Amino acid sequence: MRGLLATSIGVTCAAALALPLTSPATAAAVRPAPTAEAGTEAARAAALPGSTQSLPLTPLTRDRALGSADRGTRRTDVHRFSLLGVVWDDPDAALHGRVQVRTRPAGGDAWSGWQDVETHNADHGADPGTAERTSGHVRGATAPLWVGDSDGVEVRVHPDASLPAGLRLELVDPGAAAPVHVPVAPRSRALPATATAALSKAERSASAANAPLARLGATKIPALNREQTQRELGTKKAGKHRAAPYIGPRPSIVTRRGWGADESMREAGFRYTTTVKAAFVHHTATGNNYTCAQAPSVIRGIYRYHVRSMGWRDIGYNFLIDKCGTIYEGRAGGVAKAVMGAHTLGFNTNSMGVAVLGTFTSAKPNSATVKAIARLTAWKLGLFGANPKGKTYLKSGGGNLYAKGKNVRLNVISGHRDGFATECPGKQLYGKLGTARSTAATYQGR
Repeated sequence: MRGLLATSIGVTCAAALALPLTSPATAAAVRPAPTAEAGTEAARAAALPGSTQSLPLTPLTRDRALGSADRGTRRTDVHRFSLLGVVWDDPDAALHGRVQVRTRPAGGDAWSGWQDVETHNADHGADPGTAERTSGHVRGATAPLWVGDSDGVEVRVHPDASLPAGLRLELVDPGAAAPVHVPVAPRSRALPATATAALSKAERSASAANAPLARLGATKIPALNREQTQRELGTKKAGKHRAAPYIGPRPSIVTRRGWGADESMREAGFRYTTTVKAAFVHHTATGNNYTCAQAPSVIRGIYRYHVRSMGWRDIGYNFLIDKCGTIYEGRAGGVAKAVMGAHTLGFNTNSMGVAVLGTFTSAKPNSATVKAIARLTAWKLGLFGANPKGKTYLKSGGGNLYAKGKNVRLNVISGHRDGFATECPGKQLYGKLGTARSTAATYQGR
């Protein structure tokens, strides 16, 4: 252990005052700096839900007389936040070491215990050489961690090697989604003019990508039974499937509008691949301390972290699933389409990423989560004629397991670790993928 980077933060933003610390390691305090939302965006950002505080970690002097390092920093004040992570300038640089945080609940005095932040996060992201990866905006980052409504935080970084340049603590307030009231008859395929007029151009575009599965501005794509799903597929894919294709019933899916996505934040337009041959299952590594009612807030936090903090064009996952089994639309472009995500480095082409909210290294996913994975994959893979219990080939875009250009034989439903040497989706969730494959195939009628 070569040193320690640390900072302690409290309620409303103010400059950090460094106290000398103990031990020969190096400490770092947070000093407020202009964020990505400063300057000309200030007025617009004030009217949008959510915010990001980007605070640099800088070295401090140390004094052995003060005791342990975690008591050797001065609190500063920050705005309320619910999700955090650490980012740095070079996306190709790794943070070798340990990042730990503890937080103070908003309005409270008691601090949480120390929690580890997952530092090995480079396995998520756009493929090497793609426009998203080479945009110049992408940064290295830890996984985000959901901590709930907080107004104080301490962070300490124990490096095992030289730290990457530009280390910053990102404190994300996911904001509150604006209420959506849609007074429309259940059988109507259109919203009232007053409702659609309120949609921005970006909101209208993201919603229209799901036509004809749901009306413009819908917060949820309704579930269909298997017969209805087959009939819909036969109508839309005439000549491409048999009369009774292998496809599971369409599950209910909460749209981006349903979880409160700020569509002005992402890059405009959509990017697609040719088909969907495989599904990679992930865990978000954000921890399990959230309620199902908080799941949309967790997703808004991840979305903001991926775009504002990490520099991606949109949230990386194609779908997300919470602990109650609710399925959410991820990256914009249409849930029934082959949208290119940024979830499995090297294998984003012709695949989809399904992320379960939580950390499943030791915690076990519940049956509702596993069933939701099966329902989603039975439907989405069925749209493209894929067998959930089968194998397929994907060409690697480059990674730490397979060289660029190598054709790799994978399960149609794979874990993230099958395409990249990583802990994701956690040992416990990975162990449930066999059940998900069998259940998904049953849903397809195989």
